[in-house]
Amino acid sequence: MKINKTYNENCIDTMARMEDNFIDLTVTSPPYDNLRTYNGYSFDFESIAKELYRVTKDGGVVVWIVGDATIKGSETGTSFRQALYFKEIGFNLHDTMIYSAKKMVMNHNRYEQEFEYMFVLSKGKPKTFNSIRIPTKHFGVTKKANYGEITDAKLEKKDTNRYRDAKWKVKPTKIKGNIWEYSIGFNGTTKDKIAFKHPAIFPEKMVQDHIISWSNEGDVVYDPFMGSGTTAKIALLNNRNYIGSEISKEYCDIIKQRINLD
Repeated sequence: MKINKTYNENCIDTMARMEDNFIDLTVTSPPYDNLRTYNGYSFDFESIAKELYRVTKDGGVVVWIVGDATIKGSETGTSFRQALYFKEIGFNLHDTMIYSAKKMVMNHNRYEQEFEYMFVLSKGKPKTFNSIRIPTKHFGVTKKANYGEITDAKLEKKDTNRYRDAKWKVKPTKIKGNIWEYSIGFNGTTKDKIAFKHPAIFPEKMVQDHIISWSNEGDVVYDPFMGSGTTAKIALLNNRNYIGSEISKEYCDIIKQRINLD
């Protein structure tokens, strides 16, 4: 199995050639609920999920980004069924994250859809977590804990097994929350014009945040639905290796052009 290569084939065929416990991280979004045609291709979810479990290393992570169509006035719930199936076959549902886009088409008779789920699935306890940190609002301010509140300060333990009168200074940064918002469209999703020949592309910053969070330099990052090649591009830019599967020859041509841009 060669790394840093996109295989123009069904991802089941690609994973069939992988050894057990081969992949450190998968970042992908499947063609869910026929919201996009993806050149007419479809996929066998359960078979793919089982193969992803087999090829993922112990402690490895799969980031599965998916949403639901609304059919006859009801959301399908496909995302939840898939998450529960991943649990059935052995994955832990480590975190249910939200991807929120800053630009959405407003054309429905309901509160407008502004997010997709990012299910973070781990094979056992994640072996890597490089937390993304953001500035705190009140850096340097001294705060006081309420009775019974537990903080990260060095506190004196009382007979009641609670804490009183704790004081601490707010740190300069904190771990980012699990709702991630990104701009989309040209200059938001990517500056690569060629990528927009694909009907549904990742924001590059979102992929980078996941790759940094759940992998280390030199790790192998996989995308079974490589699409326009964002996972490959961002993996290489962050000193990771990648493997991709993409059944469409047209999209494979886009991937080659995007990687060569850098």
